Amino acid sequence: MIVWINGAFGAGKSATARELIELIPNSTLFDPEVIGAALTHLLPPKHLAEVGDFQDLPIWRRLVIDTAAAMLAELGGTLVVPMTLLRQEYRDEIFGGLAARRLAVRHVLLAPAETILRERIADRELPPDLPDGEIRVRQWSYDHIEPYRAALAGWLAADAHLVDTSALTPYETAVRLAEAVGSGDAATCAIVQTPEPTAETTAAGVLLFDDQDRVLLVDPTYKAGWEFPGGVVEPGEAPAQAGVREVAEETGIHLDEMPRLLVVDWERPVPPGYGGLRLLFDGGRLDPDRAAGLLLPGPELRAWRFASEQEAADLLPPVRYERLRWALRAKERGAALYLEAGTPVGG
Repeated sequence: MIVWINGAFGAGKSATARELIELIPNSTLFDPEVIGAALTHLLPPKHLAEVGDFQDLPIWRRLVIDTAAAMLAELGGTLVVPMTLLRQEYRDEIFGGLAARRLAVRHVLLAPAETILRERIADRELPPDLPDGEIRVRQWSYDHIEPYRAALAGWLAADAHLVDTSALTPYETAVRLAEAVGSGDAATCAIVQTPEPTAETTAAGVLLFDDQDRVLLVDPTYKAGWEFPGGVVEPGEAPAQAGVREVAEETGIHLDEMPRLLVVDWERPVPPGYGGLRLLFDGGRLDPDRAAGLLLPGPELRAWRFASEQEAADLLPPVRYERLRWALRAKERGAALYLEAGTPVGG
């Protein structure tokens, strides 16, 4: 189990985490800040300069998942993780990656009143040898109050078990958290558990269009970036049937006919991924009534939208966009295409 302690910078997450590991038997502290610090020594300065926060580095998010899983495999018990997560897509990526490893996450939020939070930031002691400490630590914390407020007003309060720590010491907060975890009030996060592949996979996506010929895109909670409705083909399942099944599960739309194949794309393995075959099918046009009936069942999808080809170029990861681009050309030509890594091969 993982207890993820979220909250604004300066909310007291680290102090509470140190108290909490004394209250939960067989628990260990894991601070992802350590990974951020290590990346400053591992990545080229030019690359680091391109991001304002190490959380924006995909390698940081991946290493947080891998390290947490490795620590629990080594030590067992409970991992206590004090780390601010204000961007929902990062929360989804990290928690989804942990869920894929069958690791339960209890998400808790330390939420002092803003006046208390500002006082704590102002009174926070900074290491005397820290260069530009006022800017790097204190001002950083102030600057992130507004993003915290925005997240709290949106997804964060609904996602995490909230504890008002305005009048609580770190120890008292830890006691509240231990009680919430033990009683189940801080429940396991409901996020899709998609096991990570151990070999090449075949996946089937279905393109659905509205009356303006815009394509339906969905935003999965368990991985970064927009995607087409679809998923991994199960053993013994026909790819077209898999696409139909996934469309029904993800959107609530039941296709009347088998979709027509547009592209077969071989996705090369990029460690830690294994790659495999990616098929896109033409699911046809949805009339306005069916489009209005789109659902977002459970925690699997965060959002959906219809997008033009130009809009999709800004939303989809490059390889997925190339797959879409050639699928649209195949639809126009009336003949399927074979791709490798998003590029047509042969005639």
